[in-house]
Amino acid sequence: MSAIPMDRPVLGEDEAAALTGLAARVRELAEATVLTAAGAAEAAAVAEEIAALTARLTAERRDAPPFVTPGERRMDRQIANPVAGPLNPLAPPVALEVASGGIVRGTFTLGAVYEGPPSYVHGGVSAMVLDQALGMAAAASGTPGMTATLETRYRRPTPLGVPLQVEAKASRVEGRKVYASGTISAPDGRVTVEATAMFVMPQRFVTSGY
Repeated sequence: MSAIPMDRPVLGEDEAAALTGLAARVRELAEATVLTAAGAAEAAAVAEEIAALTARLTAERRDAPPFVTPGERRMDRQIANPVAGPLNPLAPPVALEVASGGIVRGTFTLGAVYEGPPSYVHGGVSAMVLDQALGMAAAASGTPGMTATLETRYRRPTPLGVPLQVEAKASRVEGRKVYASGTISAPDGRVTVEATAMFVMPQRFVTSGY
């Protein structure tokens, strides 16, 4: 396992809000790119405009993704997380909350950019969402860690374009190991994907405040 970077730039509220807004527009652009029927000439012209905008954004850049104002755990600060980070255009994002009893829940909708089989979510995306929710459940147990194993079972196709529910909870803690399970459900309440995972807390997490 690689070292955990401890020093990251911390965004102020105004900059975080502006970059979150930028990410939302890029997210919209990604879906527009997948679904556009504008034609070759228009696509080429837009690509040139985007290249110019990219050059503007990369004129000044950081060495690593920034954090926001410190939360209770380091993972709460990661605004560029690829699942739940509003700063990351790759993220849907999935808004996850820890409820009573350490249960992690979230509702999210996945659009065309996450398609696997026609009209359904790519299985790897489902696994990514569950990994994030399970990791949060592990952290809620008081023993956060890194994913050591993740086993997914696809019970039926997960539909695109509708509100999905993810839920996860840690089942037991054994030293530095945490075991958790979770599900993704369709709007009708039927489980589409279920997963179990084991997370291991590296020794350095104990003193890092992860």
